[in-house]
Formats: sequence, structure tokens, C-alpha cells
Amino acid sequence: MKINKWCYLAGLVMIVCVFSILGCIANSLYSVNLHYDVADAVIPSYLTADQKVQGKTISVSEFTDTRQMEDRLVIGRVVEKNGMKILVLPQYTKPTQALAQGIKEYLRKAGYKVTVKIERWDLKEENLPKINSRILVGGNIEEMEITCWRGFPTNSYKTTIKVNIILADLASGKIIYKRTVESISSQEHIFFSEERLGDQASIALGDSIEKVFEEKAVAQKIKEIMAAQ
Repeated sequence: MKINKWCYLAGLVMIVCVFSILGCIANSLYSVNLHYDVADAVIPSYLTADQKVQGKTISVSEFTDTRQMEDRLVIGRVVEKNGMKILVLPQYTKPTQALAQGIKEYLRKAGYKVTVKIERWDLKEENLPKINSRILVGGNIEEMEITCWRGFPTNSYKTTIKVNIILADLASGKIIYKRTVESISSQEHIFFSEERLGDQASIALGDSIEKVFEEKAVAQKIKEIMAAQ
């Protein structure tokens, strides 16, 4: 009986250790779905495509990640109640691709014909791709940071995104417009989850995309080039 008792205790200790290890592994990082949902976007009337731009296409290139950090897959951190910092990574797509895809969907909703393929471009004028489109949209990510401070009674979420946008006229082979936009979103909430982390990041991503095109000068440049013969 004593042997069985000690075996039982040893087994119990082993189970506790296993679950403790699994718990540490489970919380070693967080992965989030970084995605801009264009369904609720309100397109400014001055950006909406008209008959003059029909038949001509816009292409979007994957953005360049120029954040000053060792691992550019990292997009944030969760600061646990004990002070431990846990990394946040994108689950399905890189930030550079998520931003490009979001811009594509936004321009499509505005009525423009946007090519399916995401192009590759190093943002140098002399290296513009030879493609059959009128405009190429590209740029770089200067900052992207999702931070959550776990606490009681609420958790604090903050996301900062800073991107540089570049428009190029592919017919003339010239860069015609540059703009920097920054978006900051924050929220206090009693619940914490990876899904909520992703929601906060996606809100800031969408806000950045919409800010790119809220300036009338951008819309004017796009329409002028698209309407040119």
C-alpha cells in the first residue's frame, strides 16, 4: 500500500509538472490575425472612381519593413501581471502583405480596377516594375507595435502604426507622391484574448489605410494619372 501511495504521489507531481510546462509553452508567444475588413469603410466621394478611369488598372506592391528591430516578425508584446513580456506575432500573413492587401481592397471598394498580384518593388524610381498598370502604390512600415498591459480590473491595449506611402506613375516611370501617416488606437477592457489583440491591431491598420486616402491631393493625383492618355 505504501508503494502504491508513493507511486500515486509521484504520478501526481509529474502531471502537475507537465501541465506547468505546457502552460509556459502555451504562453510563450501570442499570434494574432492581422486583417483589414473593408466592409465598413466609408469611401470619400472625391476618391470614388468615375468613367474617366475605367479600363485602367492600379497595382500595389508589398510594403517594405524598415522597423529598427532584430526580428521583424514581431509586431508587439503582452506585459503580463508579473512583468514578463511575451512576444506577439502575426498568425496568417506578414504585416507588409496585410497592409498591401488592405490597400487593394480599399481601392477596389472605391471603384478602381486593381490587379490581383501583389508586386515586388524596392521603392527606387529606377527599379519600377515593367507591368501593364497605370499606377503603382507602395511604401514602407516605419513602426508597428501592439502592446497589452495585463492588469486588474482591466487590460490596457495600445497599437501604433506608422507607414510611408509612395505613388508612382508607371507610364512616365516617376514617383509622383509621398505621404507619411500614423495611427494610434487604445482601449481598456476587462477581457484579454489573442482575438482582442488582433482586433486592436486590425483597427489601427485600417485607420492607417483610410488616412492615406483621406487627403484630397492623393485622390486628385490618382484621377489625373488614370485619366491621362
